[in-house]
Amino acid sequence: MNLLDYLPGVPDFPKPGILFRDISPLLANPDAFKAAIEQLHALANYFDYTHIVGIESRGFIFGSALAHHAHKGLSLARKPNKLPLASHRESYGLEYGNDSLEFQESTLAKGSRVLLIDDVLATGGTLIAANQLLKSAGFDVCGALTLLEINGLNGSRALKQHGIAHRTLLTA
Repeated sequence: MNLLDYLPGVPDFPKPGILFRDISPLLANPDAFKAAIEQLHALANYFDYTHIVGIESRGFIFGSALAHHAHKGLSLARKPNKLPLASHRESYGLEYGNDSLEFQESTLAKGSRVLLIDDVLATGGTLIAANQLLKSAGFDVCGALTLLEINGLNGSRALKQHGIAHRTLLTA
């Protein structure tokens, strides 16, 4: 099964010049979604982690399914003002704007080893911000995992420059 067949590109979304990869067809197909989670689990085994942190919003989908599959805890990195006890915030740039992430420190025990997960790696800004966010909260980030990396945007290079170990399932 070629999982890229379930990730069609949508041109000029959310703004002109961006090719958005739609995960909806992959999620709608139970065999494709199951295969993606099983393959992400195999990649996750390269890391020594106790918890997964899913990044809003599509990282929640893959993070929760992977946490269930791997029998690991899940915490969330959310957009601003979505958490009742947010104690840390990190701002970052995207290929099409700026944003921030927040993290509720009380959801993880001190000493937790965190694996970050998101759906797509583009420029790396979101994962770099999540890494800084979790480290500023006192957690050990052991790496990052993504379903798809967009070629030509140098996300892997940016992660490497920030010392973030990364694995991705697909590239397009």
